[in-house]
Amino acid sequence: MEIGIIILGVFVGFLVGLTGVGGASLLTPLLMLIGISPVVAVGTDLFYNSITKLFGTIQHWRQKTINGWLVLYFSFGSIPGAVIAIVLLKVFDFYFENLELIIKHSIGYVLIFVAAAMVLQNFFSNRFETGQLTKNPVEGKKVLTILIGFFLGFIVGLTSIGSGSLFALAMLYMYRVKTSKVVGTDIAHAFGLVTVAGILHVGLGNVNFPLAINLLVGSIPGVILGSNLSTKVPEKPLRFILAVILFISGIKII
Repeated sequence: MEIGIIILGVFVGFLVGLTGVGGASLLTPLLMLIGISPVVAVGTDLFYNSITKLFGTIQHWRQKTINGWLVLYFSFGSIPGAVIAIVLLKVFDFYFENLELIIKHSIGYVLIFVAAAMVLQNFFSNRFETGQLTKNPVEGKKVLTILIGFFLGFIVGLTSIGSGSLFALAMLYMYRVKTSKVVGTDIAHAFGLVTVAGILHVGLGNVNFPLAINLLVGSIPGVILGSNLSTKVPEKPLRFILAVILFISGIKII
């Protein structure tokens, strides 16, 4: 096992547990920073995330904190969106020589968007909860939900980023979901999405399994430690600082 990668896993897991920010937003740029190619960084992150999301889904299923209809409608759009993105990556890889540059820039732009989404969620969540769009039930917005799922799923398939943060923002702004069910619904949907995307990347040879295993070894205790400290650290200032870091990372990657 590589100690440096395990320490990286501890760091990412700690921040995820402390702030609730999706691991992909933190992990994918860090993997690229240590020299992992963008394609492998995306594939490995999706595989890694599918395992971590599995345990979270099981826990929230037991707690009955999952909105099943919202997971279903999002998945109808997000999984095909991710599949199309990954197929397009394979096509671009065959015909073009600048695939890694395309992925790198896509990750940079999505990081900037995620940073903006975190700031919005931090400071304007109360306004979102009382917005006009949240008044209609999920069943009355099936088509809209599937379209949102497709668009965000495409982004996840291309960059591995957003399976948690972007869908959580959509739920906050568009749907009347109990606060207690937002996290569970988000994790359950993300599990299905990143699992399908991760399997496709495995088939394309874009997953570094030793790297993923070492990250998992470190991230599990990291998440536990961060979660235990989360009640003792002010959440909003920390998330804002993290949003600034993601924004700067996105600018640098571009």
